[in-house]
Amino acid sequence: MKLSARNQLKGVVTEIQKGAVNGIVKIQLGDDQIITSSITVAAIEELGLEVGKEAFAIVKASSVMVGVED
Repeated sequence: MKLSARNQLKGVVTEIQKGAVNGIVKIQLGDDQIITSSITVAAIEELGLEVGKEAFAIVKASSVMVGVED
């Protein structure tokens, strides 16, 4: 897979919650690191996502918010 995005995080799907149109996919990146994404149910099915399957979370930097504690 070649992409221009540099923020590609490889992990394993740990949970999928399907709704009517969108679903929530959780990907475990490391010991205690889980990233959650909301994507369409159609995308979940087209990608063949299943719990236990390897997948990539690809983050577009312009869509990431950063915060710090007070």
